[in-house]
Amino acid sequence: MDLLDDAIRSSGAAAYVGYASSVDPDMRYLTRFQTTDPVIYLKRPGERGLVVVSQMEYARAAAESAFAPITRAEAGLFTHWKDPSERWSAMAAAIAGLANGDILVPPSFPIALARGLEAHCRVLIDDGTVQRRRAVKVPAEVQEIRAVQRANEAAMAAAIAMIRAAEVRDGLLVEGGEVLTAERVRAECHRTLLSHGCRAADTIVAPGEQSAQPHQRGTGPIEADRPIVIDIFPEDELSGYFADMTRTVVRGEPSDEVAGMFEAVRDAKALAIDRIRAGVPGAEIHQAVVDHFAERGYPTDTSGFTHNLGHGVGLEVHELPSLGPGGGLLEPGNVVTIEPGLYLPGVGGVRLEDIGVVTGEGFENLTRFPEELVL
Repeated sequence: MDLLDDAIRSSGAAAYVGYASSVDPDMRYLTRFQTTDPVIYLKRPGERGLVVVSQMEYARAAAESAFAPITRAEAGLFTHWKDPSERWSAMAAAIAGLANGDILVPPSFPIALARGLEAHCRVLIDDGTVQRRRAVKVPAEVQEIRAVQRANEAAMAAAIAMIRAAEVRDGLLVEGGEVLTAERVRAECHRTLLSHGCRAADTIVAPGEQSAQPHQRGTGPIEADRPIVIDIFPEDELSGYFADMTRTVVRGEPSDEVAGMFEAVRDAKALAIDRIRAGVPGAEIHQAVVDHFAERGYPTDTSGFTHNLGHGVGLEVHELPSLGPGGGLLEPGNVVTIEPGLYLPGVGGVRLEDIGVVTGEGFENLTRFPEELVL
């Protein structure tokens, strides 16, 4: 059963309509068409969707889109568009003519277009049907994510090789005659990802005290004997799919406290992976990790374990489902991260993160990168 068809029918609408570029993950998912300019997507229950594109994009959309496109002229747009100021009202009239009834739209739908449509029909707001549909991956999507993860692991290997090769001078890492910084390691990650057809932004290389802040991007010199959290989440330039992985390393000798944190986090990840399978609530697995850390004597509020255990990954790096306090039942085909972490001010942070697929029997781990604290 198609979730989007069900949503259209249950809302009483005649069609679902989206208007966005492929930067919007829902539009990318529905159309399978990559474009920097917004397009119109329209679907009626029981029918294939259609994509309204400019004449310039028609041939490419016909070759690449999941649906046969029509031009703006064929959609009737220019029948209504006589003046530049009429853009939204003309587009609304064209869409209303194609839908021939009330319209269901995503929460991100442009308000100017929605107001134009209200002159022709009711506009109803969907509650995230496409996001829920995106959360369950088909095998082809899993393969795309697997390929991005291989590129991710190459980038992590490059970063760790750079740290491993560094010398220690006066408590700082030195590589190539210069002090090794978070910025240099991050640049090495990004160069490697580009060579694999992927792009990345906001990669985390958080050394020392900065590692105690879960999403601290990281800056400045890297110290010996202190934890370095490296979190890489690249996007494939062609497919648009993401992967996500974190490792924590120390160049030198970690303190006993950091070594203990690493052991607790590693055990937490193994515990979570062992419990994952379709039909188990994400909240239940998250709570098991909370209990695990509490039993080891670590806080689980404003320090210690401070975030969700994991999240879905696909055309967004953070999407459904959630492995947190509100996480619902996991389904076969969910691609999720498992990323327990501990963060103690004055000591530092440790996080380990794998990505994998939920199955009826358990968790197919797509991550093949080792866990190694000491370099």
